[in-house]
Amino acid sequence: MGMTAAAIEDLIRQGIPDAQVQISDLRGDGDHYAAYIVSESFRGKSRVQQHQMVYAALQGKMGAELHALAIQTAIPPEE
Repeated sequence: MGMTAAAIEDLIRQGIPDAQVQISDLRGDGDHYAAYIVSESFRGKSRVQQHQMVYAALQGKMGAELHALAIQTAIPPEE
């Protein structure tokens, strides 16, 4: 059984509290999602480290309850 977009968003927000998260269901099947995550906590980290933070926030559900997730991370613009 897959996860809902809301459940994915909740996990990411719990793990990265300042994150702005947008989840898209790519196929409408509840199994293939894309996540766009903006967080100040990504600043100074490599793209790999940013993605590792997202995977950690998913608490091991990637590859189990969550079949496929395309991740795009960004840092908010400085004001």
